Amino acid sequence: MLAGPYSTMILGDLGAEVIKVESPHVKDDTRGWGPPYTGGESAYYLCANRNKRAITLDLKSEKGKEIAKKLIARSDVVVQNFKTGTLEKLGLGYDVMKAINPRVILASITGFGKNGPYKDEPGYDYIIQAMAGLMSITGEKNGQPVKVGVAIADVLTGMNTAIAILAALYERNRSGIGQEIDIALFDSQIAALVNVASNYLVSGKVPGRLGNEHPNIVPYQVFPTADMEMVVAVGNDQQFAKFAEVLGMPELAENEKFVTNSSRVAHREELAAIISERMKQKNADEWMKALRKAGIPNGPINDLGRLFADPQVAARQMVVEVDHPTAKKVKLVGSPLKFSRTPVSIRRHPPLYGEHTEEVLRELGLSDEEIAELKQNRVV
Repeated sequence: MLAGPYSTMILGDLGAEVIKVESPHVKDDTRGWGPPYTGGESAYYLCANRNKRAITLDLKSEKGKEIAKKLIARSDVVVQNFKTGTLEKLGLGYDVMKAINPRVILASITGFGKNGPYKDEPGYDYIIQAMAGLMSITGEKNGQPVKVGVAIADVLTGMNTAIAILAALYERNRSGIGQEIDIALFDSQIAALVNVASNYLVSGKVPGRLGNEHPNIVPYQVFPTADMEMVVAVGNDQQFAKFAEVLGMPELAENEKFVTNSSRVAHREELAAIISERMKQKNADEWMKALRKAGIPNGPINDLGRLFADPQVAARQMVVEVDHPTAKKVKLVGSPLKFSRTPVSIRRHPPLYGEHTEEVLRELGLSDEEIAELKQNRVV
């Protein structure tokens, strides 16, 4: 739903020609994941499908398989996001693909990978966040486990897929042959546990939820002010000494309970209570100005209205406006990839359902009569 489309959008932003294949009988589910909609397209679908052409093709029909094989023969990469074994059942597994095109790279994205006891299970992001440990460490100390507000396992898997594809293309430049890439949401989410996973593997202690606190750094959390909450992230002992001065409480940095990060972690609740009471005495803007001057990382907790009104967003071109055939104009989140010489480009709007089917079929050498017959038989 998201991992495959997100990975291919990244590649499309970087200049790849991407062809999105949907069934002529069932659309990409995310086209219906709304509201909101604009021009008949869901905002969800728009978020991960720019810089692509879209065709419909029945991969269960023999004619559809023939066309798929023509596409495979001329492609560098195939990305598939089916359950494990689906492509093989369709007669389009990697062994078939490499016989057609030995240079082709197949990136297979599944919930749990191609082997192991869960290999046949479906893998929605929500399930992966639960099973791969993320929800167990997300949420308030005494509250329920909480998922991240976006499908982060899908997003991370999409990024890992794009990285793997680029590495496989680079390797192919030397070897001349392709390979299959096996990417699992489960694996991607485990890898993203980073320091929390390492803490467990070293100590054997199962971590709990810390709300907005950090397991290894204190103070590194949300604090109240006179008018709103804000985040302060004190990364080392030198920063803590400066922070204590900004608070007007330099003695905190000399207290043996708080002088080192390790001691602050051991006394986190006591220290947080002291800092909270002090920060309630001024507005957030006053604290942010003073903390920035002292070099202490901090920031407001922006909702999306505040975020997209922030001048930094405009400066970094993180919102782009794209022409669209039914919505006229759509705003999309910009690419985070910035290049000095070869900048990313948005060349195509997120395509309408089957918008480029005839165009692509003609490129494959099919005549108007053949295309008309395929449409009549619901192959496309």
